[in-house]
Amino acid sequence: MKRKSLILFTVLAVAISSCSKPVEKDYKDASLSIDERVEALLPKLSLEEKVAQMRIFHANIGTKPDENGNLKLSEKVIEKLKLGIAGIKNPGEHIDAVAAAKLNNELQKYIIENNRWGIPALFVTESYNGVDAEGCTKFGRSITSAASFNPELVRRQWDVVGREARLRGMHMCHSPEADIVRDPRFGRMSEAFGEDTYLTTQMVKNAIIGVQGDYEGLGNGTHIGAVAKHFAGYGQVLGGSNFAAIEISPRTLIDEIYPPFEAAVKEAKTLGIMASHGDINGVASHGNPELLTGVLRDQWGFEGYVVSDSNDIARLFYFMNVAESPEAAAQMGLEAGIDIDLYAEDSYAYLPEMVKNNPDLEKLIDRSVRRVLRTKFILGLFDNPYIDIEDVKKGVRAESSLELAKESDLESIIMLKNENNALPLSKEKSTKVALLGPLLKDDTKAMFELVSGSNIKFIAEKGFNLTNEKGGAPELMERDPKAIAKLVNAAKGADVSILFLGGDKFTSKEAYFSNSTLGDRATIDPVGPQDELVEKIKALGKPVIVVLKHRRTLSINTIAAEADAILDTWDLSEFGDESVAKIIFGELSPSGKSPVTIPRSIGQLPYHYSMKEINYKKEYLFLGKGPLYPFGHGLSYTDFEYSDITISNGEITPDTELEVSVKITNNGSIKAKEVVQMYIKDEIGSVTRPDKELKGFEKIELDAGESKTVIFKITPKMLEFTGITMEKVLEPGDYTVKVGTSSQDYLETTFKLKK
Repeated sequence: MKRKSLILFTVLAVAISSCSKPVEKDYKDASLSIDERVEALLPKLSLEEKVAQMRIFHANIGTKPDENGNLKLSEKVIEKLKLGIAGIKNPGEHIDAVAAAKLNNELQKYIIENNRWGIPALFVTESYNGVDAEGCTKFGRSITSAASFNPELVRRQWDVVGREARLRGMHMCHSPEADIVRDPRFGRMSEAFGEDTYLTTQMVKNAIIGVQGDYEGLGNGTHIGAVAKHFAGYGQVLGGSNFAAIEISPRTLIDEIYPPFEAAVKEAKTLGIMASHGDINGVASHGNPELLTGVLRDQWGFEGYVVSDSNDIARLFYFMNVAESPEAAAQMGLEAGIDIDLYAEDSYAYLPEMVKNNPDLEKLIDRSVRRVLRTKFILGLFDNPYIDIEDVKKGVRAESSLELAKESDLESIIMLKNENNALPLSKEKSTKVALLGPLLKDDTKAMFELVSGSNIKFIAEKGFNLTNEKGGAPELMERDPKAIAKLVNAAKGADVSILFLGGDKFTSKEAYFSNSTLGDRATIDPVGPQDELVEKIKALGKPVIVVLKHRRTLSINTIAAEADAILDTWDLSEFGDESVAKIIFGELSPSGKSPVTIPRSIGQLPYHYSMKEINYKKEYLFLGKGPLYPFGHGLSYTDFEYSDITISNGEITPDTELEVSVKITNNGSIKAKEVVQMYIKDEIGSVTRPDKELKGFEKIELDAGESKTVIFKITPKMLEFTGITMEKVLEPGDYTVKVGTSSQDYLETTFKLKK
């Protein structure tokens, strides 16, 4: 009897124990929440497998198609993929979209089948002129689209980027740049959205929403995740020299540099953030926990992953000299909050061995791996890792995408000058036009002929190159008198000359870590004999139109003085010259506005419109007053009249809002678009304040003779700044509202803040 009772007790105990044991969740179960799936998978991984989820390598080390288009892996890559991988940069970038999708499907299948837990990889691209890969729609650069002052247009453009990238089998994009760029010596200027905090914030936010498909496109498999970069202050490198130190006052950092990143996190829900190459006031960004954890996560609530820039964790040791050893650099990056090591073999690769001596590091490793796995689950890669090839054929370079590239161009072209209505040119009048200069492309003449009609005859002559077009460290070409003479002779035989001037991709580019690869400049004058060319052709006494192409702001003094009209185009899409022709021949009016201040001289730098008011007290000897062209400047073929500025109340409190309105009338004879801009000036502050700050803009379209009243809301939030105690303050006092067509041409009204 006792034996039976004992057996019964044992059975009951086992049964109770079995019932009380929690059921193990399956990370492959799509019905679970993302966090549940992450927590179900993470404990299964060995330490080495975890660290593999914290590393990205570049496809160029051995991930490519063979002669038949099938996946071919190097031994190095095969070894790396045994444990899985966080991601691979740019697989299939040099083949067309269909071939890339096929290759990436094969690559993903190999990765899933050759690591123990079937963890997919993130395939990562970038976007400078659309998806940075072969066979995608080529848009204008970010600073070009910023000139449109049309955030909705930017959102649609980046929606195409997100769709086309996902169709190639990509999942993340190391773009857009949320940096503020104010030094045109910096070779990467055109990758960002300009000098202004508010404009950049609106553009970055909309770019991320677009590329991520309003976040819903991530899990639906239609879009990719954004990685906003470079956090923070990267555009402020001293001397405009890549990798140089960054000195920014804490107040400027908070009020002017952080806001685009904060909006990327809080409003656009970016999946990723990339840390800055540089330091901030002596603290290397890749080893800065106050920045990458304190500000980014604790203050802003960022939940995505932080990725290093290329090799930058290791550089804490061998370049920044703030770590004692490669291992110390790895620990510094990990503790600061870097989740993924981009490219390096001498950084996070050391972590498994380091944990043996410091087991507490595994908690930080787990923290980072959670973020990486979470991203992969958000993107739906565990459930739907492959691309439908038939969708690729229909979706990449769709007609609607190509038309959008043209639309973006047309809204981004800035007319800086139009003396005596030199533009537009008439299609009806028989005219001989000379297309001349070093920025002329092989298909420029053909693109102009598509637009101009039969009455216009063209001569096309490039004349000379600006550089020898060597990628690493290009050299300027020697002045060629014969080439210049040939261009002048061509202009003699024409009724009007259109000069394509400025700079090309060799005169403004990223300066890589290697000393043999340069991209920054010590001057911002147009290189080569471009000024001479303008002067000699202008001396012929015929109209001269300049089409300015460039990737950095240039001090175009001679061009501004001599040209009858100037179209500033920055770096347009693949249809750029066709779009320029449409503007020149009056198919529509230009409506772009300059996203930067255009200085007379490099000696004026720093020189952005929102500098402190005291910066404008004195001018320089022997130099004209002010900039060549102010921020927000851009002319039209019509005349917009601003009138009747009114404000809803003369006072605002911390709990109320105001509205300011202005009437805009199109007094011309054609329909046109105008960017109405609102600036606010804090007349007296406890710290020195900006001369003015852009706080709103709206792009409108008016028929000939039409009027519209534009209304802007003024909120207390717009008036906040970092005060003398380094806390955000809202100070009572007088404010001036300036609403107009640029940062220097506006109507004014005033109000008081009362507390």
